Amino acid sequence: MADPREESIRLSEAPAGLDPLVERVQRELLGGPLDLDRRDVSRTVGVSLRTAERFWHALGFPGNEDGEAVFSQLDLTALRGVAALVRRGELDEESALSLTRAFARTADRLSVWQCSVFAESLSPWAQGEVDLGRVAVSDESHDSTRAEPDEDTALAAARKVAELADELEPLLVYAWRRHLAAATARMVADADPSVGEQGLRRCVGFADLVSFTSLVRRLSERELATVVQRFEALCSDVITGHGGRVIKTVGDEVLYVAKVPADGARIALDLVDAIRHDDMLPPVRVGLAYGHVVSRLGDVFGTTVNRAARLTAVAPSGKVLADEGLAARLADAPDLTAVRQRSRTLRGVGVVAPSLLHRTVAMPHGLPDAALPDPALPDPAPHELPDPVRDLEVR
Repeated sequence: MADPREESIRLSEAPAGLDPLVERVQRELLGGPLDLDRRDVSRTVGVSLRTAERFWHALGFPGNEDGEAVFSQLDLTALRGVAALVRRGELDEESALSLTRAFARTADRLSVWQCSVFAESLSPWAQGEVDLGRVAVSDESHDSTRAEPDEDTALAAARKVAELADELEPLLVYAWRRHLAAATARMVADADPSVGEQGLRRCVGFADLVSFTSLVRRLSERELATVVQRFEALCSDVITGHGGRVIKTVGDEVLYVAKVPADGARIALDLVDAIRHDDMLPPVRVGLAYGHVVSRLGDVFGTTVNRAARLTAVAPSGKVLADEGLAARLADAPDLTAVRQRSRTLRGVGVVAPSLLHRTVAMPHGLPDAALPDPALPDPAPHELPDPVRDLEVR
């Protein structure tokens, strides 16, 4: 146990104004002070200490010792609600904890994302006080090359978060209910035996920025953050505009799915076109595959996902490469053309005969469709750095 006198000295040496502000923000967001320890919570709710700790860990927070006042009345209310569901038999304990993890992981990313939005909107460069193009400044707190906010901006963002939390909460509940309605509708539709195909089948797409590794070396932290944010926003707009779903984004990559194969192909082609006309972003390449997927925890898994990822690695810059399953389902799409390429052996996937996707453009004077590129394309340049997830061999 730490000496209370040493703790008092440590707090007195903390940056002026920081701890009182954080404490006030916590009070406003959590509806009261953090004045309860873990035994207070378990005893008040009437659950075992182990159950209370499992709930706390499912929320994504580390363990704490007896006497550590890290809980508020809001924590009591949440645990009491979950415990009531279990006691009534609506959920077993494991299912309740799984739902808690789902909320927690989503809320964690959401809260960090929203704090970043507030900080960026209040930063000196957003206010025009600092030139974003400057690579170095004498005042470290106003370094325009860093992605993290300076202390003044962080404090201002924390105050803004507390001020607007009550007004933003209805939007959170609305968005959750809207997506919950859509998810239940998809679940019921996928379970309908009349659809003919057993199992969940989707068009899976990987969009990958080309030469991102070299871009990272050239840009400052803030410029890189701007590029990634722009890429994610553009992809989200294009994917959802065609009825697809963004599964996840990882820096320079976006994974998405579409129920209708042609929609998945149109998303890929629109992404290539949109990014081609965006001066901020490097070219993108997209790999597509159609087939059975396993959907768990908001993510998708399986050989179809692996096949799309491997195809992305061999797709030429600014092009879309699709597997045989998807190409076969685009035969009746009047606006899409799939040009067969030579077969390739992709490690972990096997032999694949991919097709290069294009939009079908009608030529004037009754001429045939626009000339398509030669199927015998040269091998694309390999990634600058090996990626163990998408490591492949081409024969």
